[in-house]
Amino acid sequence: MRARWALAAAGLSVELREVVLSGKPAEMLAASSKGTVPVLIDVDSRVIDESLDIMLWALRQRDPARWLVPQGGALDDMLCLIAQCDGEFKFNLDRYKYPQRYGIADAKAHRAVAMNYLLSLNARLQTDAYLFGDHPSLADIAIAPFVRQFALTDSTWFNQQAWPALRHWLDELIESPMFALVMTRHLRWQPGDVPVYFPEGSRDSVWPVNGPVPRQHQLTQTRR
Repeated sequence: MRARWALAAAGLSVELREVVLSGKPAEMLAASSKGTVPVLIDVDSRVIDESLDIMLWALRQRDPARWLVPQGGALDDMLCLIAQCDGEFKFNLDRYKYPQRYGIADAKAHRAVAMNYLLSLNARLQTDAYLFGDHPSLADIAIAPFVRQFALTDSTWFNQQAWPALRHWLDELIESPMFALVMTRHLRWQPGDVPVYFPEGSRDSVWPVNGPVPRQHQLTQTRR
């Protein structure tokens, strides 16, 4: 989600290949043996297989909304906040969301640890609409998809918590037209298919293997 969001914000067109992770195409594994999404191959055959790296790759080419230049703080500050999300918060989010996968009897302990990070975000949002000022930045778009996953795990409980600023921030982002564009669904890619371009109707010669995938595989894909 966040990789596609940055590509759209940068105005870069890609050939999009949706995949089902239970049946990874050979072309994807040949590009990146990690076997995770997203994967992007640029016009120079460079392979980028981490979503944050794809975001930075796109925005360093074109950043019309100045996501890399926040009003408050610097890029290193944003990367530090994102690292906390991608590290400890994501670790506990996975175990809260998928306790059976990790053999965990009580996911609430991981939820409680993850809450600390969300409370820190809520505190940042007390004075500004977004994490680093009055406008979205790299940090907002990189972090929001994981906060959304946390919120959807038990939306009733999430909406009862004392983080109104966090809820408002998340709602503003996921109700935006750009989010709707990013979440557009496509059919699973097969070799020989007519190319699908993202944003819709655009053309270029770079492509991410990125999701979301068809509904029955939604949860698997949303992990990366």
